[in-house]
Amino acid sequence: MKKNIAPRNGDKSTRNVDNLWKSLWIIAFLLITSPFLGAQNQDMALADDYFDRQEYEKAREMYEKLARNPRYATIIYRNYLQTLVQLKDYREAEKWVKRQIKDNPQNPTYRVDYAGLLETQTQIEKADAECAKIVEDFKKSSRETVLEATEQFLRLDKVDWAEKMLLAARKTAKDDNAYALEMADVLRLLNKPEAMVQEYLNYAKQSPNHIEPVKGYLQDRLSKQEDFDKLERTLLEQLQKEPNEVTYNELLLWLYLQQKRFTRAFVQAKALDKRYRLEGSELMNIGEISFKNADFVAAKSIFEYVINTYPNGMNYPMARNKYLKAKEEVIKNTFPVQMSEINSLLQDYKKLLNDLGKNYKTKDALRNMALLYAFYLDKKDTAIAILTETIEINKSDVNYVAQCKTDLGDIYLLKGETWESTLLYSQVEKLKKDHPIGHEAKLKNAKLSFYSGEFSLAEEHLNILKEATSREIANDAMDLSLLIQDNLVFDTTGAALQEYAKIELMIFQHKDAEALNALNKMQTDFAGNSIIDEVLWEKAKLLLKMDKPTESIVVLQKIVNEYGEDILGDDAYFLLAKTYEEKLKDKEKAKELYASLLDKYPGSIYIAEARKRFRILRGDFVN
Repeated sequence: MKKNIAPRNGDKSTRNVDNLWKSLWIIAFLLITSPFLGAQNQDMALADDYFDRQEYEKAREMYEKLARNPRYATIIYRNYLQTLVQLKDYREAEKWVKRQIKDNPQNPTYRVDYAGLLETQTQIEKADAECAKIVEDFKKSSRETVLEATEQFLRLDKVDWAEKMLLAARKTAKDDNAYALEMADVLRLLNKPEAMVQEYLNYAKQSPNHIEPVKGYLQDRLSKQEDFDKLERTLLEQLQKEPNEVTYNELLLWLYLQQKRFTRAFVQAKALDKRYRLEGSELMNIGEISFKNADFVAAKSIFEYVINTYPNGMNYPMARNKYLKAKEEVIKNTFPVQMSEINSLLQDYKKLLNDLGKNYKTKDALRNMALLYAFYLDKKDTAIAILTETIEINKSDVNYVAQCKTDLGDIYLLKGETWESTLLYSQVEKLKKDHPIGHEAKLKNAKLSFYSGEFSLAEEHLNILKEATSREIANDAMDLSLLIQDNLVFDTTGAALQEYAKIELMIFQHKDAEALNALNKMQTDFAGNSIIDEVLWEKAKLLLKMDKPTESIVVLQKIVNEYGEDILGDDAYFLLAKTYEEKLKDKEKAKELYASLLDKYPGSIYIAEARKRFRILRGDFVN
């Protein structure tokens, strides 16, 4: 019997027809419903427009129509509720919120809104009872739901209930550190800074990845000095209780670096260095920061520690170099400079060269030795020979060669050979045109023009340097430019400025006694001239350099009294306080002056350092 296969073909044809009809029905449905959907979307846009224009009666009429369609309930919910509240139709508002609660029992948003609605009607007890019930009902929920409830409490400014929500969820989870970051934000709003800090610490301890964000939060949230002091006390107390918790060491290190308290930062960095076996790497960074901030004593201690602790480590050669440089700065900034200390330092450099050789690792030592010979021992030819040698050894290092040539220019200026100086500075300018070293050389050429009384030429250099990428060079250029401009306004001959420029060159050349005599003469010859405050400032600094602090104080006090409102007022005030503190050991007078500076010059660049010194003198902390 033959098989009849027609039905199979028929089935396929039937399926094709059915699919065609289905497609046609879908198209027809869309054609029919599209105008309806489009109309509803138009209604919603119109309702929102009325709402935005605060035409609540018209908005209500539109929202009521839309509310009948569950599809729009979530979209219009917030605006419709606010519309009913504005119209004081609390009965309808309650019905609307309760409808959402019924449809979304696991969403705390509508429950919190209902509590807010009760409070709006001054039903405070009922509102609080509802809030308590929300906390009870959702404390065992997922983290996302707990945070949603907390966020809704905060949205309605129910901060205390947000705290209770988090505390209840934390207790249920049996984890005292749960929700730490969110709790910190709530405590900030409740103005509980100490409790807030503790929550941030709890969060930081949960993971090493949390420490950096916490630093940011603390920086943003703490604004007053006493807040940072409390943070320090809290961290120290916690560290005593949990000595193995490195989170506290890391945050203390960060805090001390922020406050430029490098000696204390060193203590914390040592602990972290041992814990993480860093072999001095991070300590080297902190030593560098200390050095750049002119805390040479701290930098010296840090580099010395690396030398002694890791004599076979990779940081040892660099640490020895930097230790000697820091030691050099300590010696050079302790007035009067002792030649015996300079000679001792040179012996240290020579020992370093004997141990490590003359190479790229010791290039900075060679350069530093040359500058000591030139500027302190008056052995300029020895200095030139050393620099010439190190340039040859390191000729592939273009930046280093440029820096050494700049030094050579300085040394020829010491010798009074200004033509050689300007040639060398110009070579560096050309070699490193758009580099800070090139800008530094151009600034030195500008100063050469200034020293020789060629003020217009100096200004040409300075105008270019005002746009330098290095802020320090740009600021120096701006300062010198202003000095020239300000003192040529009323004295077009420039006689006083020319005398002052000659004295500046004397000071550069370490002709201190000659410079002091010239400053005294200027003070008499140009009394009343606009340059006198600059003359007094240089005189005060020179007297300190010559170890005459009592005489310097008289000059500084004169600047403060007679020129306190001018540009050098805060400079003189700070140096006066520092001199009382460091030279005369009169801590009470120094403390008084630092406090006065903080009040009188709130925008001064010395504010942070003055505040730090004042607090140390007051006994708030040991540096």
